[in-house]
Amino acid sequence: MNSREAMQTLLPEGLWVGVNYWASHAGTAMWRNWNEETVRADLRDLKGARIANIRVFPLWPDFQPIHCLRGYAGEFMEFRHGEVELPTDSIGRSGVSARMLSRFETLCDLAEENGIGVIVALVTGWMSSRLFVPPALEGLNPITSDASIVWQVRMVRTLVSELKAHPAIKAWELGNECNCMGSADKESAWVWSHAISSAVKSVDGDRPLLSGMHGLKVDPTSAWSIRDQGELTDGLTTHPYPIFTPHCNREPLNTMRPLLHAVAETRLYADLSNQSAFVEETSNLGPAFCDEDSGGEMIHAQLFSLWAHDCRALMWWCAYDQMELNGAPYDWCSLECALGLFRPDRTPKPVVKAISEVMEVIGGLPERLLARRKIEAVCVLTRGQDQWGAAFSAFILAKQAGFDVRFHYGDEPLPDSSLYLLPSISGYLSLSRPRMKELVGKVEAGATLYVSLNDGLLAEIMENTGLRVLHRFQRKDPCEFRIAGSGAPMTLASSTQYELREAGAEVLARDNHNTPVFTRKDVGKGSIYCLTLPLETELAKQAGEFMPGSCDYSVIYRMFAHRELASRHIRKTSEFVGITEHVGDDETMIAVLINYAPEEVTTRLSFSEQYVYAGCLYGPGIAADTGSVSITLPVAGVCVWRFEAS
Repeated sequence: MNSREAMQTLLPEGLWVGVNYWASHAGTAMWRNWNEETVRADLRDLKGARIANIRVFPLWPDFQPIHCLRGYAGEFMEFRHGEVELPTDSIGRSGVSARMLSRFETLCDLAEENGIGVIVALVTGWMSSRLFVPPALEGLNPITSDASIVWQVRMVRTLVSELKAHPAIKAWELGNECNCMGSADKESAWVWSHAISSAVKSVDGDRPLLSGMHGLKVDPTSAWSIRDQGELTDGLTTHPYPIFTPHCNREPLNTMRPLLHAVAETRLYADLSNQSAFVEETSNLGPAFCDEDSGGEMIHAQLFSLWAHDCRALMWWCAYDQMELNGAPYDWCSLECALGLFRPDRTPKPVVKAISEVMEVIGGLPERLLARRKIEAVCVLTRGQDQWGAAFSAFILAKQAGFDVRFHYGDEPLPDSSLYLLPSISGYLSLSRPRMKELVGKVEAGATLYVSLNDGLLAEIMENTGLRVLHRFQRKDPCEFRIAGSGAPMTLASSTQYELREAGAEVLARDNHNTPVFTRKDVGKGSIYCLTLPLETELAKQAGEFMPGSCDYSVIYRMFAHRELASRHIRKTSEFVGITEHVGDDETMIAVLINYAPEEVTTRLSFSEQYVYAGCLYGPGIAADTGSVSITLPVAGVCVWRFEAS
């Protein structure tokens, strides 16, 4: 079994929960201040909380404590462990501490005793806002310095070689958020990642290698891109904290945008890398953001949502509160100190109970292994735009409308789909002419294309919208517009204003100057819908736009996706209830319904005739599939229903 096949072992269908682990008594000082009995007690706690895997951190200066000794005029003399000469065996020549290796092996033994797997973040030079580097390498950029990379490779090769026989170790990882260790351009980031990846795979080609980075970029020309990490590792990892991710810290954590953050980012990584991806770090950010009970509600909805969207795993940050620890980073950043599953006295927080309950439910379901969810649309991301903002808003709007999307980057040939989204197009290099022609060809063959415009220029597509651009210039004020047949006005800001003449387009919305804003045009067997406003990126920038009582912009998505919505078995009236449909090989369908609102929600559901309701597996049920019913979901409420082909 090669490492990519081993990813299926690490991330089997279903869901597991893990935790990022520093010993409860010492945090980042756990290796220097080793206490085996404390670690033993910690792992017993984690076993009781249904923790499947721990992510652990061999702190770089502890595991490779090399000092550079110099002589006359600063001339280099040798590397040592303090005043002690490096041993001449293979471990010693790498600068790795045999004592720390022994402690790590003990940790793995204790994890194995408790049935807990270990994921190893090999280069742990960045942790909780502090850079940790061996004394000999201080002052060097760990990503671009040849000398630093040489010693990192030696350390990684030795750690993997010495530990690979241990059965508790389930996966290796480049390291913890190593893209925070030093600045780098695209080539330098690739060379560093390749060096560490090659060091791992030269010794152990059987276990999967994970990325471990934070905040990867969509644009493949970026220094730390999703595509490059997908090329060099076997699986990607997301760290979806709202305050550290653009456009996510807009509303309370128990509302739709924050609740869908982890799912949307993880699906983005998986889709654009063509690799598996999972949530490797997340939390409720402690008492400064929400109380403990609200944190339990949040994780309840989030875990079911990850399960329904094939994200496979979530690892909480972190195992224990660190309120009583001294020294950096704990006295630098108070946010880092109260994020644990357990308090300093070992009492569990409500989130532990919520995790245990959800995992017990999912583990007990006959349909624990869901079939892949039904996906109706391809969301094409392009150069020049706010790619994450466009992707995140499109994901939420589609969820509100009642269908699902997958992500694709516009420099590659398009996958087949009945519906394509080009959200918030920006700039004059957004999409190549061959790709535009390919899109138009898909439409002519029967697909629907939706495009929304920021300041983007798409000549071939605009020629097929049934609109003539008379003038294009900078917009002064936000645009107020109305959907035809609706009295409720909508308002969106935009940098660009168009004066348009209708040339065969059906006008679906006009602004207060009677100018077309949203149009539809048949092209061949398909249709092009054009919105002359950057709906997705504007909503990404505005707080409160996905809260109850806000304007429901998803009506626009329901209009262009009417055909795909009609193909769904379950259709809903509330934009805050998300539904995924999972059809198995035996034509049995499982539906997962989740309330993403911070309040109780009642929605009307209508059903197709293709499937018949066969019972409730979890949450509120219905008496029977009668074509149309109402259901009320509590806060963070979830339903799992089974249907059989009629």
